[in-house]
Amino acid sequence: MIDVKKVRKDFPILKRKINGKPFVYLNNAATTQKPIQVIDAVADFYRNHNSSVDRGLSTISAEAIDMYDNARKKVAGFVNAEKENLVFTKNTTEAINLVAYSLAFSALGKGDEVVLSKMEHHSNLVPWQQLAKLRGFKVKFVGLKEHGELSLQEFEKTVSDKTKVVGIVHASNVLGTINPVREIIEIGHRHGALVLVDGAQSAPSIEVDIKRMGADFLAFSGHKMLGPTGIGALYARQELLEEMPPFLFGGGMISEVFLDKSSWRKPPAKFEAGTPNAAAAVGFAEAVKYLQKLGMKNVALHESKLTKYALDMLHSIRGIKIYGPDAQKRIGIIAFNVGRIHPHDIASVLDEHGIAIRAGDHCAQPLMRELGIIGTARASFYVYNSKEEVDALEGALVKAQKLLG
Repeated sequence: MIDVKKVRKDFPILKRKINGKPFVYLNNAATTQKPIQVIDAVADFYRNHNSSVDRGLSTISAEAIDMYDNARKKVAGFVNAEKENLVFTKNTTEAINLVAYSLAFSALGKGDEVVLSKMEHHSNLVPWQQLAKLRGFKVKFVGLKEHGELSLQEFEKTVSDKTKVVGIVHASNVLGTINPVREIIEIGHRHGALVLVDGAQSAPSIEVDIKRMGADFLAFSGHKMLGPTGIGALYARQELLEEMPPFLFGGGMISEVFLDKSSWRKPPAKFEAGTPNAAAAVGFAEAVKYLQKLGMKNVALHESKLTKYALDMLHSIRGIKIYGPDAQKRIGIIAFNVGRIHPHDIASVLDEHGIAIRAGDHCAQPLMRELGIIGTARASFYVYNSKEEVDALEGALVKAQKLLG
């Protein structure tokens, strides 16, 4: 089990007071706070090893190269992948764009189809939507069942031999729903489609084993799992990395350049144009180390218990509408509305009590329309959150109801 009191000591920001109240951070689905171990790792890189990776022959350049390479190995191992299969990106969004643009201009055209779900984050919807206009392929969507779950039967009906790519979020950033990705991957593969999994919310919260999952691509971000901003990762099968054209061009990813043609380095360098964010990669690896020390089974169990406790609390407050499935079918994300009070007003009142949540459409406007709402308030939990903080949320919500009617 996770010792929350011990864990909290590693996070300097949690010692803050907001509006004179203890700081309660419940916006982890947007970004997580950083432990001192990650902060120190990034600072140490800049203090003692700062050099541009693959752009020098000095001692510190060699150190930076080794640290960057070791970071890739550590992050790849976190999802049970080999380092050769892991491309560092800015974030999940860039990782998905890399796949979408590369496939759109090498494997997709008129008559082809891409299948997505209606609970996708904009990052796994807008790139396909816009590229479909350029390349002439069609984007199809699978809807939701009751309680915010996806229908495998509808996937069976929607995916066909015309489907070239299936894009699916592993865990919804709004509903918290953990989707049956292995079954969806099997459906896609039966029809010869490649399957991209958005792991932005799942990788921080549950065990993700790419070999057991069987996906062709997996995208996730460092900043949602205790790491720095500006660093993410894309796993892809080796043969795909070999075949796919680069998404970005420039220094670092080239083998040879002539005035009329160029050739590329082997993957993953082929997809990492420009000076890499080595400091953030080192911080990402340190975050992975921190989570592995806690144990991902313990992380998942802690989130599950806290989520059930919070759901029981919210159900006890009259007038609150909760979206998504039961606790055992979701990660630590709860989207809700309080009567007819605007979510932004709820968030503002909670902030006065030192509690940070998110309010709005959560970069999932089509899902909001599917649910028939403009947005929600959203509380999301992580390894440093406690039952006492859920109790504080309850007290602040009751006060918000009284204040806002």
